[in-house]
Amino acid sequence: MTTRDMTKRRAPPLSDAEEALLQASIANNPDSAELTDAELARLRPARDVLPPAVYAALTQGHPVQDETGRVQLTLNVDPDVLAAYKAGGPDWQARMNQALAEGIARGKRRTRTVKRG
Repeated sequence: MTTRDMTKRRAPPLSDAEEALLQASIANNPDSAELTDAELARLRPARDVLPPAVYAALTQGHPVQDETGRVQLTLNVDPDVLAAYKAGGPDWQARMNQALAEGIARGKRRTRTVKRG
């Protein structure tokens, strides 16, 4: 199935019984109450209320930097690697970042050495 085919597929309409069950669930759950007309009128676009960096990340896929300039990400590492860093105590993430930075520096030195040779 192509992406184009998937975008054309639609969920079948709810039966009357399914709709009634859904409406009953909404009525019995205060966290899922429908917005009133007044609440809907107060809504503003995300680009108007989010910090520019957050909005850009959400709409363009760019990572968000924190106040230190670092970027949060998800990284898959071997469990023993993570355990070893955490066993070193607090600031294990900073130590891991330092190790990565040192690895980059070693790689750059190695590349320069190879080019000269």
